Amino acid sequence: MKICRFDDDRVGIVLGEEVADVTDALQPIATAQYPFPRHDVLVANLERLRPAMDKLLPDAPRRRLADVQLLSPVANPGKIVCAPVNYADHLAEAMGEAEINHGKSISTIAEAGLFLKATSALQGCSHGVVIEHEQSRNDHEIELVAIMGTAGRNIRHDEALSHIAGYAIGLDMTVRGPQDRSMRKSVDTFAILGPWMVTADEIRDPEDLDLLLSVNGEVRQRANTRDLVMKIADLIAFATSYYSLAPGDLLFTGTPAGVGAVQPGDRIQAHIDGIGSMDVPVRGKRGVAR
Repeated sequence: MKICRFDDDRVGIVLGEEVADVTDALQPIATAQYPFPRHDVLVANLERLRPAMDKLLPDAPRRRLADVQLLSPVANPGKIVCAPVNYADHLAEAMGEAEINHGKSISTIAEAGLFLKATSALQGCSHGVVIEHEQSRNDHEIELVAIMGTAGRNIRHDEALSHIAGYAIGLDMTVRGPQDRSMRKSVDTFAILGPWMVTADEIRDPEDLDLLLSVNGEVRQRANTRDLVMKIADLIAFATSYYSLAPGDLLFTGTPAGVGAVQPGDRIQAHIDGIGSMDVPVRGKRGVAR
């Protein structure tokens, strides 16, 4: 099942070039009260909501995908967890390019550990990326994102994939510079998630998916998730040895070589097999492409 959020927080099922509006299936979710939950309530309740979505599907109102604004498929992640230098070719790239490392030593993922990206950076693909620091280099980084479905702490490697609700395409946008990684990667709109969430049961092997990113039609990044240094189950076990993960938490699994700069007016095309493709506009800080 491909589940999207669109327009004014509507929830839909993607069917080819159309989206079926199944927002009414969310009625069983209790209205949250203060203190609000620290997780995404749709993802937390997804398994019990799916039968209602299926029941609504035949008669659900439909829209052309081209006519809707796609939001982040997860509205309220408690954490955005990211894996740095998790492809060997990107580690070599980062170590060899001064514009990326800014004179800093680049550690392996086992040495550097994971990092957190601010949830305020989250944005859907239709809105796109806003470049606020045009004096710096701003890079694209395509990543497979695992969306946690059930909570856990100290999750065992052999149980880790069963905690995943689904997968999406992520852009871990990055300002290059000497500042701390989390600061440079937490600019508003610098965590693009989309175009929808594909439920885990539809992804046969998340560690054998082709990734492709181009800018204005020029291919920049091409890889397969089989080349991840630390596999998805390892990342979940590693993360939860330090902190809990909750439904809706996002795990950006790392980017391959080929990262590069984008400017206002560019368009990023990102594709991952089994999930789909998204076209992401790049704008200046006043919201216009130049």
